[in-house]
Amino acid sequence: MRGTPVVPGVAVGPVVRPAPRPALPEVPADGGAGVVPEDARDAELERARASVAAVAERLRVRAEATEGDAAAVLQATAQLAADRGFLGEVRKRTRAGAAADVAVTGAAEKFAQMFAAMGGLMADRVTDLHDVRDRVVADLTGQPQPGVPRPDVASVLVAEDLAPADTAGLDPLRVRALVTRGGGPTGHTAIIARQLGIPCVVAVEGAQALAEGDMVLVDGTTGTVQVDPDLEHAAGRVEADRAARAAAAAWRGPGRLGDGTPFPLLANVADGPAARAAAAGPAEGVGLFRTELCFLGTAVEPDVEAQAAVYAEVLAPFAERARAAAGSGDDGLVDVKLVLRTLDAGSDKPIAYATPEHEENPSLGVRGLRVVRRDPGLLERQLDAVALAAERTGLRPWVMAPMVATEAEAKGFAAAVRARGLVPGVMVEVPSVALLAARFLHHVDFLSIGTNDLTQYAMAADRLSSDLADLNDPWQPAVLALVAMTALAGQRAGKPVGVCGEAAADPLLACVLVGLGVTSLSAAAAALPAVGARLQTATPERCRAAASAALAAPDPAAARAAALAELG
Repeated sequence: MRGTPVVPGVAVGPVVRPAPRPALPEVPADGGAGVVPEDARDAELERARASVAAVAERLRVRAEATEGDAAAVLQATAQLAADRGFLGEVRKRTRAGAAADVAVTGAAEKFAQMFAAMGGLMADRVTDLHDVRDRVVADLTGQPQPGVPRPDVASVLVAEDLAPADTAGLDPLRVRALVTRGGGPTGHTAIIARQLGIPCVVAVEGAQALAEGDMVLVDGTTGTVQVDPDLEHAAGRVEADRAARAAAAAWRGPGRLGDGTPFPLLANVADGPAARAAAAGPAEGVGLFRTELCFLGTAVEPDVEAQAAVYAEVLAPFAERARAAAGSGDDGLVDVKLVLRTLDAGSDKPIAYATPEHEENPSLGVRGLRVVRRDPGLLERQLDAVALAAERTGLRPWVMAPMVATEAEAKGFAAAVRARGLVPGVMVEVPSVALLAARFLHHVDFLSIGTNDLTQYAMAADRLSSDLADLNDPWQPAVLALVAMTALAGQRAGKPVGVCGEAAADPLLACVLVGLGVTSLSAAAAALPAVGARLQTATPERCRAAASAALAAPDPAAARAAALAELG
């Protein structure tokens, strides 16, 4: 069987499957109106509210006991359970006479249809919403809470798709690999599998036919799932993978190629704790600081001082580390690469005061830098806050704008950034920037390729659609060609071109990206050791040969195979 590889690694074991989801009530065409007597409807509403609150609290408790991306995903699911719109729809239905479990099921389906119609990252929330629904209905009806098993032997978990609360609770010593029929390379299953270091393959056609106890060999590098493998051969593959993982775990940086050429490896962070953790590891800086955290969940825009405090918290650990390494305790300017992305609101991150309330296609709507069209002050105030944080920490950040599409946008953004003494750049997410990269580099000092969105827009494929996962793959030769085009423009201009999308976390693809000419890679801090260990085995010449072979391949699977053949 073949699917889309998400997390590299090899594992063998018997198939286990998640516990069955709870039986759901039928929702009549009228939503169940009038079934509950009028004098009992308040009590039914309170039952629904109590179960929703209990589920939200359980998810929050699990989030607090978890770290990194898994904690963020669980917290987001808890917020979804407590969403006012969802609770309002449940209230409306119980007031009309629907039983609590029917009201919850009907409300969840209404919002699921809405999210699916919106597409993009919002469509990914359908799995989360169905998980919330199932947990609340189970609580209301006395059925067991859904979840994943704790197998007695190391196993391979196979599912249609996995909800965040399921994936975040996995024990990597018991569950050695994940295989799903649905999902995509940027969905929650993939995100948490990367954090846990569990080999993962998604969008595997035929996975639904695998039965409990079937022995399978999962290869998260090639995206294959072999049923009933030769166990001696499988054990050899697993042992070779274990040795490679041990080498990755021992890697401490800095990033270098096989001939000793330095190659910067940077971290993607979203807040102060993540920055401190990254600064304590081998990351040489930050290649993507997502600034949305201080905007999301607020009814009003945070002021300049509040934003500056958040930004300074992220800048400070790297500034302190640089001073300590230099043996200097002064507060002068330090030279560390830290790339801050301005507000990337819109699509799956709507912000009331920045983005439209309703859009037909949010992924192609007012998002990223386009929010400035509605309120130019948002960017001005954010840049003021970045400049203030830079002054306080003595670190001069690079600042890039998301979702740039035209030269005029890049030119205007660069002027605003330079006016504050900062280094301007833009993200390459829209193919127009890759196609005209040389012209964009007349205006900015660097480019950073966001492979997640670049792939989605280049291939016209929703990046969270399991049906289109083969298209929405950064190994697509057309996507690699856009990366190569952008990197070449950077080389000719003498300006850096980095990659900060999920592609940078793939050790094999990292070698290809180096061969295509990118000058730095940025990924989740947990992914850097595997990437660093792989890069130090590959010379620039072998990286270029792997890149040429991948570019010449007809499809992603062939591109991976061709790169592996060149790199060994």
